[in-house]
Amino acid sequence: MSKKYCIFITALFCAFIGVFLVANAVAPDRTFSEMENRNLEQLPTPSVKTLLSGEFMKDFETYTTDQFVARDGWIGLKSATERALGKQENNGVYFCDQSTLITRFDQPDSQKVTDNLNYVNNFVENVDIPVTFSLIPTQACIWADRLPEGAPNASQTDILTQAQAAVPGATWADLYTPLWEHKDEDIFYRTDHHWTSLGAYYGYTGLAQALGYEPVSLDSYTETVRSTEFYGTVFSSSGVRWVRPDTISTYVPDTGITVVSHTYDNKGNPVEEPRSLYVESFLNVKDKYSMFLGGNQSLGVVTTPNTDKPKLLIIRDSYTDSLVPFLTPHFSEIHLIDLRYYKLSIQEYIQQNEIDQALVLYSVPNFVTDSNLLWIAR
Repeated sequence: MSKKYCIFITALFCAFIGVFLVANAVAPDRTFSEMENRNLEQLPTPSVKTLLSGEFMKDFETYTTDQFVARDGWIGLKSATERALGKQENNGVYFCDQSTLITRFDQPDSQKVTDNLNYVNNFVENVDIPVTFSLIPTQACIWADRLPEGAPNASQTDILTQAQAAVPGATWADLYTPLWEHKDEDIFYRTDHHWTSLGAYYGYTGLAQALGYEPVSLDSYTETVRSTEFYGTVFSSSGVRWVRPDTISTYVPDTGITVVSHTYDNKGNPVEEPRSLYVESFLNVKDKYSMFLGGNQSLGVVTTPNTDKPKLLIIRDSYTDSLVPFLTPHFSEIHLIDLRYYKLSIQEYIQQNEIDQALVLYSVPNFVTDSNLLWIAR
């Protein structure tokens, strides 16, 4: 290798590094990544404490990584390269058949599962209204045949069996069977962890007997396509950029239905925020699933024109957002509590709002990892 060639290679490498140094220096910092659906690290402010502890350098490293010029493109290139080399998983997400991304389901902590089931059981024993309990199996269970061959995948059906036996005072609703019977349909999103509106409909039929209603036939509804460009949370975390987008549809009209989200301001004063079954403004952003009920809320109340129907309380996760529209023909009010944000007494809430029945409903992965279920028993 000649000296001139070595000088040329060294100069080329330095120029390459220099281009990116300049590009990163002049490019404006971003606060949010639409592609990854998360906030990005901002330039940290050094202090004696953070410099001595090493915290500043740790935060600065995260900042430079998050703000690297053309970050989204590099992430896509990395995942495409790994796929070409035969890799079938990235960041806990499997690259599956039929353009599907499925979050890996590992064996949960047995003590946490037991504790959470005990919390639900305590809730059932402490309230004076009938309680229905169910867990929603997800893609890793119902669409397990799409997973890469030999991919580790813990049993969600074992969790369902354990949950049914652990809370004898509640009426168990079987959601596995109706989802399994329709596994060849688009009952889950391929790029998101939630079920689709169609999957939520089949879940609604599984809840029918336990909640005491006759399901409305799917043929009675007209499907309305809301978006054909939905990329969900699993897409964001996977680094994958080659799968086709999902379609978001709705079935139930929102005529005559009101939704109010109850929160508190920074002084502790109650605030009521009007929402609706479908908040269409979210169709213009990355988090399109938040179109259902307007996304996360600690307490929401859905009021229907059916004043002669009972009042239902749901202790829930975000899967319920797309389920609620199907429940509106059968209840006068549907009260939604998310224990991540709601820390008040649920027993008192039931009494104060004259709730007739309650439903505890989570996806299996959310239930076995949730650290807030202890609030349900207080």
